[in-house]
Parts: sequence; C-alpha cells; structure tokens
Amino acid sequence: MSEQDLASPVPPYHDLLGIRLIEWREGFSRVVCDTGPQHLNRSDIVHGGVILSLIDQAAAFAGLWCSVPGNVRKAVTIDLDCRFTGQVTGGQIVAEGKLVSRGRNIFFARTEVFDAAGKLVAFGASTHRWRAGSETVEGSPAER
Repeated sequence: MSEQDLASPVPPYHDLLGIRLIEWREGFSRVVCDTGPQHLNRSDIVHGGVILSLIDQAAAFAGLWCSVPGNVRKAVTIDLDCRFTGQVTGGQIVAEGKLVSRGRNIFFARTEVFDAAGKLVAFGASTHRWRAGSETVEGSPAER
C-alpha cells in the first residue's frame, strides 16, 4: 500500500500539523511530521503539543487498522499520557504506535517518538474507545 493510500483522506488536523501515516498494519502504525518553524515554541524547540499529537495519532491508528479495503474504523481517545525524554529542534519526528491489548469496546496502546537521528524523545500510553461499528477489524463502509 502506498503512502498516498494510507493518508487518504487526510483528516484536517493531520493536514494542519503535517502528520502523515507512512506504515499501517494490524496492531502497529508509524506516523511522521516534518517539522518547521511553525512547530516551534518560544524556546525554539518543537512544541510538546506536536509530539503529544503524534503520540495520540500513532496510538489510535494502531487500534484502527481495517482488514477490508474501503471500510473504516473510528475511535475516541479516553486517556493519554506522555513522558518527554528529550528535545527536538527540527527535522522529521517519527512516532510508532503499538496495540497493547483490547477489550470489547476499548483498546490500549503504547507509543514511542524518535527524532531524525533515531533518539527517543518521548513515549506515552493511551486508552481509546471504538465508535459504534468499529469494534471488529472489518470496520464499516466509509461514508461518502
């Protein structure tokens, strides 16, 4: 599956931040953000909110992989935590989300975020609730 296929349609928030889904399979996702001046805070480092957004999105995608082409799965984040272990001054940031476990309506994920040199700069854990019709890997038909 190409990067174009993974990212279409791009949610508006992802588009605003420049987040792209580059790898997606059952229980795993990888998202990236090519940072620029618009991502920096007053200290000239990437704002923690950008990194937290990457954690949230990678974790959610890890639990939203769909086995039926054209179908979708949706979820909401119930809980999200983050620990920052470093700073990012620019370049590409990569977040890898992994499904830890799942119940009937809820799933749990862990995410690690790396800078362009591959150094761990943050990690997090989150809880998500599937929206109705999204509980199984088959998902449901996308709304057109």
